[in-house]
Amino acid sequence: MPKMKTHKGAARRFKITGSGKIMRTKHMKSHFRRRKSPRVKRMFDRMLPLDPSQEKNIRRLLPYGVD
Repeated sequence: MPKMKTHKGAARRFKITGSGKIMRTKHMKSHFRRRKSPRVKRMFDRMLPLDPSQEKNIRRLLPYGVD
């Protein structure tokens, strides 16, 4: 059986926590950054848990739980 390949785009966008949750970043982070308030820009820095409906698809792209 050949090794499964990690989807490199997904590996850069998602992180898997120690407990197994998949975390995602927000989009629209860099576009029109100057007109956004400091509070909004801080909100873009934090990672959020992935929606459960998407979890099966992302786990398929990250077969080895890439950090």
